[in-house]
Amino acid sequence: MMNNGWQTTIARNVTCSGVGVHTGEVVSLRIMPAEADTGIVFKRTDVAEDVSWVPAAYDAVSETTLGTTIENVHGTKVATIEHLMAALWGCGVDNAIIELDGPEVPIMDGSSEPFVFLIECVGTETLDAPRVLVEVLRDVEVKQGELYAKLSPADQFALDITIEFDHAMIGTQRAYYDFSTTSFKQALCRARTFGFASEVEKLRQMGLARGGSLSNAVVLNGDKILNQEGLRYNDEFVRHKALDCVGDYFLAGCHIMGAVETVRPGHGINNQLMRALFADKANYRLVRAVPTAQAEMAAAEVAAVA
Repeated sequence: MMNNGWQTTIARNVTCSGVGVHTGEVVSLRIMPAEADTGIVFKRTDVAEDVSWVPAAYDAVSETTLGTTIENVHGTKVATIEHLMAALWGCGVDNAIIELDGPEVPIMDGSSEPFVFLIECVGTETLDAPRVLVEVLRDVEVKQGELYAKLSPADQFALDITIEFDHAMIGTQRAYYDFSTTSFKQALCRARTFGFASEVEKLRQMGLARGGSLSNAVVLNGDKILNQEGLRYNDEFVRHKALDCVGDYFLAGCHIMGAVETVRPGHGINNQLMRALFADKANYRLVRAVPTAQAEMAAAEVAAVA
């Protein structure tokens, strides 16, 4: 999601509360403005101040089972951050401080739409600093069994995604999004997380999905969708996986200029791709965007000289 080249933050505080999909605990969350070059940072208000800050960064990811969890050097964790991260990316928010009074971001309705709504209610503020971009310089590829992801050089961020499930309601779905022309808000933000009724009890025995319900996930039971309202998109499953990818890739800390091709993506391989990208400085370079006003002024000066 590109803007005119300037960094942004949220215009003022906005709050919400909801249940954590895995913990089952009610959590209050506040998104607050931040200065340029802050990035996205979480702050746990239920722990001591000196251990409360957790950066939203690819190298802070500590767990990827059914969600992305970040952790600081003190062991303070914030779980299930991907839908909020995707919303921030989709709304073009580069900098924000996110306070929460528990260990997990509330799941809301299982999509990014509630977070997008909150951000749009208060709006964004342009900051006096050019946006930082990660320019991909060469192909970066990771594989894990049948899971695959590759990041290639491109002028804009694009995502070619294929999911494969041995389930009649899903099967193989493929989608392509060029985000220079595709709106995250229209194409992806309403797509909900999904799961299978047959796995619920097993997950809860593992300490997961304790807050999961038909109000925050699409639930499949055999060849039926249990949610009375059905699907929001015919291909909601692949769209939600794309949403997850967007959120996980924003842990790069800035916007990516590159094209992703991924098969059977998940939080684990999404994070592996980011780690592989930044493992070698020959793979990328950090560049400052040229804000529109500056670009127009430079073009005018060139035209005047000519």
